[in-house]
Amino acid sequence: MVGAGRDPMISGHSPFTIHHSKFNIEHSIAMSYELKLKELHIELPPPPQPLAIYVPAVQAGNLLFLSGVLPMRDGQLAFSGKLGRDLTVEQGMEAARLAVMNALAIAKQALGTLDHITRVVKVVGHVASAEGFIQQPQVLNGASDLLVEIFGEAGRHARVAVGAAELPRGAPVEIEVIFSVA
Repeated sequence: MVGAGRDPMISGHSPFTIHHSKFNIEHSIAMSYELKLKELHIELPPPPQPLAIYVPAVQAGNLLFLSGVLPMRDGQLAFSGKLGRDLTVEQGMEAARLAVMNALAIAKQALGTLDHITRVVKVVGHVASAEGFIQQPQVLNGASDLLVEIFGEAGRHARVAVGAAELPRGAPVEIEVIFSVA
């Protein structure tokens, strides 16, 4: 005991242990994102395999960068076509939600758990758009809304919504995500 005149290093109890214990208590009070997924009845799909020679995720310091992610289900594109011609905004939102679920599966594979994510920093969404289609931000709300639902305030992010003439495999959306991680 420190107060009883004993050297904390000799007794095997360093002041750092107390600080570490405090961190664990504070960390355990925070909501687990893994538990939040269960609470929301969301099951992440298996992480999709890269379509070419690239890696799905790269960690640099405390940032995790994900490659572009498509709305894949069971190894197949779940949606195809262009918004404003082949798909409605609502279908585009579903595709964006599925793409970000795949992104979360990639992040979980890279980190071991989503609980290492401290913030969603940025989302870049490419939307395959027919001529004259200007509702790219609404389509990407399918991804953004899910991130906020899971991560709360830490899920609010900077975002870019871009219309594209064509996307890989005829996908309607492709999403890139940058996470801050601990």
